[in-house]
Amino acid sequence: MDIPDSLLTDRQVAVSQQVIESMVENISSPVETAALIKRLKVPFNKDYLVPTDAADHFNTSFSKAVGLGLYGTDLGYLNMYEKTSSVLSYISAVKSLADGIQVGQFFDFSTLKRLATNNENLDSLIYISQESYNKIDAYLRSTNRGSLSVVIISGVWIEGMYISTQVARLTKNKQIEETITDQKVVLATLIPMLRLYEKDANIQSLADRLEKLKGLYDRVKITYEQGEPVSKVVDGVLTFEQKDRQIVEASPEVVESIFAEIEALRSVLISNN
Repeated sequence: MDIPDSLLTDRQVAVSQQVIESMVENISSPVETAALIKRLKVPFNKDYLVPTDAADHFNTSFSKAVGLGLYGTDLGYLNMYEKTSSVLSYISAVKSLADGIQVGQFFDFSTLKRLATNNENLDSLIYISQESYNKIDAYLRSTNRGSLSVVIISGVWIEGMYISTQVARLTKNKQIEETITDQKVVLATLIPMLRLYEKDANIQSLADRLEKLKGLYDRVKITYEQGEPVSKVVDGVLTFEQKDRQIVEASPEVVESIFAEIEALRSVLISNN
């Protein structure tokens, strides 16, 4: 049974659309992350993904929301590598979890399956998947179940980070490492949003684990170097674009600690459903 937000907090929960959108923009898109990994010519590895048979074990509203986020990210990875046969089984897992929290109506599963069998329609498949998640977020918040929306977003973020850590370990690629370390800005928003639902023990346990991760991220230094403005003409109008550079500094020990904590957190979410 889904618990209304009003019973999970002593305060009025009102997370604005702007806050949600801002956080989602800062989260590395599963598709963007997968595209970067593919550009590095890293081979596809199904072992990075949550097995589809685990979907049956996500048996509470909280765990179903977590699973929806995890599998949503896995779909992005599969889509980018055009793994048609696997995509179908992951779409089925998403359908099962979405139906379990009464949001299955926002997925056009027949269209998703049709597109998944035609790799030329990859962009359409990605677009529909993302649109479905946007509609789910809006619906959950409009029906006073915004807590589940934040949990889904958490699942998306954690799985994206997990896949990135596995590739970073394999390739030692600095760009992938920076993709992981510069995500400290997401935690600054994600944790307070989870803390709103103070009477939900599962959500607070997740927030506690993310606080532990944040403690490691606090040792990552992010600075910004101001660049020279670049002029260009757009539609006959002269415009200027500021070219600032983000600099991320973290010792190998800190990076490894972050990797290990992400792996541990993801393992807990899968095994404790």
